[in-house]
Amino acid sequence: MRLLIQRVSRASVEIEGTVKGAIEKGFLVLVGVTHEDTEEDLEYLAQKLLKIRLFDDENGVMNLDLQQVGGELLIVSQFTLQASTRKGNRPSYIAAAPEAVSRPMYERFVQRMESLTGRKVQTGEFGADMQISLVNDGPVTIWIDSKNR
Repeated sequence: MRLLIQRVSRASVEIEGTVKGAIEKGFLVLVGVTHEDTEEDLEYLAQKLLKIRLFDDENGVMNLDLQQVGGELLIVSQFTLQASTRKGNRPSYIAAAPEAVSRPMYERFVQRMESLTGRKVQTGEFGADMQISLVNDGPVTIWIDSKNR
């Protein structure tokens, strides 16, 4: 399971011109699920996301986590995070889990983050053609793979 975390001052996701989810200060998180992912992978990434310190403290040092700054979450499924670019110029998505596996895992991840933060998590719509707008604050973009512990 992979996360691409972007620290944002604002972000939103639109589907057919309608805003599905929007946040102010917080994290836009793209989630990619592979065939081999387990609940252990989900929990590992949920804990990392909860505790990762990517917000500046009073000294301008990235030392504060999402909860310490009252940040919000916008979590969007993105199978292309599992792309392989080893051969040729067309990415292979064979590592991405099929919807029957990835949708429930994505939904459980969102639910877990709501449970851990005690706040509603904004989302995209699984499998939809989405347009994401964001202001990457910093920019700060971090990639985490549950298989690279």
